[in-house]
Amino acid sequence: MVKYIIFDFDGTLADSKMAFISSWNILAGKYRFKEIKFDDIETLKKLSIKERCKLLNFQMYKLPIIIPQFYKLYRKSINDINLFDGIKDMLSGLEKKGYKTAIISSNSKENILFFLKRNQIDCVTNVLCSSSLFSKDKLIEKFLRENQLESSEVIYVGDEKRDLVACKKAGIKMIWVSWGYDSIEAIQGENPDYKVHKPSEILTVM
Repeated sequence: MVKYIIFDFDGTLADSKMAFISSWNILAGKYRFKEIKFDDIETLKKLSIKERCKLLNFQMYKLPIIIPQFYKLYRKSINDINLFDGIKDMLSGLEKKGYKTAIISSNSKENILFFLKRNQIDCVTNVLCSSSLFSKDKLIEKFLRENQLESSEVIYVGDEKRDLVACKKAGIKMIWVSWGYDSIEAIQGENPDYKVHKPSEILTVM
């Protein structure tokens, strides 16, 4: 029986596309990466992370240098980031059903806590973060240990292929949302346990 629902943050709860674009483009000017236009988003959503990096002239080994700078810039735009339509009602509905909620993200904890407070969301009981884009499985496993939970007692809600990969490594089920950063083309072959196209459908799944 599921007790906890763990959410990704960017692209799942928060519509942060514009903050991502503006933050990226500042770094692109500094490090000679390719800038992103809003019209590029739909194309990028269909690509893998490696394909995106190649298109944007970004080398993966630079991630440890870029990620901290990126989220500091992101923080300056956080007041322009909003919840996706229907998210607040969905979270309230889960709370009424007795589910606990948490967030596991590669964004910074400071950014997420500020956003939750600004949007008057107090049902999230735990926020775990890592600056590594590919270590969510470790955070999920840590969350399970610290809360003395079995893998069958949690479900993850996310929007990217790397979320799906992490959930498989951690042995938990996942709900993939279609409104985030990865399109259906980008997650082909990963076979999420559930696919939803609007937040209210998460309540139906649960």
